[in-house]
Amino acid sequence: MTRKVFWEAPYQTTLDTIISGVDSNQVKMNETIFYPFAGGQERDTGTIGGFEVKDVLKQGTDLQYILPDDHTLQTGDTVTIKIDAERRYKLMRLHFAAEIVLELATQNLPGIIKIGAHIAESKARIDFLWENNIASAFPMLTEKAHNIINANYPIVSAFSDRDNERRYWEIEGFARVACGGTHIKHTDEVGDLRLKRKNIGKGKERIEITVDARPVPQNVTSN
Repeated sequence: MTRKVFWEAPYQTTLDTIISGVDSNQVKMNETIFYPFAGGQERDTGTIGGFEVKDVLKQGTDLQYILPDDHTLQTGDTVTIKIDAERRYKLMRLHFAAEIVLELATQNLPGIIKIGAHIAESKARIDFLWENNIASAFPMLTEKAHNIINANYPIVSAFSDRDNERRYWEIEGFARVACGGTHIKHTDEVGDLRLKRKNIGKGKERIEITVDARPVPQNVTSN
């Protein structure tokens, strides 16, 4: 099992670790900060031992990283993982912005059903089955979301089932939601949130979410 440091330390952007296996252009490591594509959240970008990561594959509880064919890494090598700090932080902020909007929509719009989501570096989106124009709910959703953001609530992120790597996030008094993504620590890190409607077909509505620009926190950790 690959130890997933990105859950323990989501702000960490460098890590020294050991290559535990090499199969052609695929490598495994004892531990990693490099998040794969999962739950609609795009993967991190960066390098392992100076080689660009082309993709990340999930195999059970292990992660395999696709490197260039001409990489020179071998089993037992000590390497440094480096991820794009600005991208990771933007993904975490947009991820939690989407989590807040989704939970508020579910709580306040009876009958609405989520059918998809995607978290990219530039924006997040959530797709719903909903017969009405979702923009009519934007004043309510935006106000309630900013109330939560501005209250600067702590966000708990932990295992509900460690053996099977099931996790959740929780804001006490608001929601507890199953989720295995990387999360910010406090709601005010989301910042200014903006919503845009897109109609994607009969009875289907999309909310696109953007947030303001913010610097990466200075207390980013490394080992």
